[in-house]
Amino acid sequence: MRDTQTKRPSQLAFAASALGLTFGAPAFADDAAERLTERLDPLERYQADFEQQILDGSGERMQSARGQMWLSRPGMLRWEVEAPYSQTVVSDGEDVYMYDPDLEQVTVQEMDDRVTHTPALLLSGSVDDLAESYEVFYEQDEGDDVFTLVPISADTLFEELSMVFEGEELSELWMMDSTGQRTSITFSNITLNGDIAPDMFDFEIPEGTDVIREEL
Repeated sequence: MRDTQTKRPSQLAFAASALGLTFGAPAFADDAAERLTERLDPLERYQADFEQQILDGSGERMQSARGQMWLSRPGMLRWEVEAPYSQTVVSDGEDVYMYDPDLEQVTVQEMDDRVTHTPALLLSGSVDDLAESYEVFYEQDEGDDVFTLVPISADTLFEELSMVFEGEELSELWMMDSTGQRTSITFSNITLNGDIAPDMFDFEIPEGTDVIREEL
């Protein structure tokens, strides 16, 4: 197994970009953050299928993928892309592993503030940190509740993240990065607070796989 050191920034597969929405004045941010906390607080475990689309700044589709995800608070995540290519991202609460079987390569990065600001890991983290790290805006769209998070710090992998709730279920994520690239993630077959085996969040590096350890 080859173990390589690198200082390049993290490129976690699910940390992409999304739709920018315009919301009300920041004066409502405290109320919006409280509403979002009320939605996310009961969400201890979450399992779903997902479909992901990446769009360029003009709205043209660049890439699509589908797979499954599992999360458990605090800090546990498994994100498996099944098609059109295979890729697995696992967080065990201490390290994040991104495994590409076609390249026979796994990238390992310690959990820190920047990593946990990626969208899926943000969902698995502490709800109490949201108001400290983001301006939160809220609106209703055709009966759905839409929350948009704008990072206060510039050191994040997205410029805006929108969460869409149908009733109590998180049904969509929309993200936008600094280049205008957008990502839409739609969830289906959702299970809230169901049983998830603890070893779902373990990752054993396959024999013969190249290991890249990233440092921020």
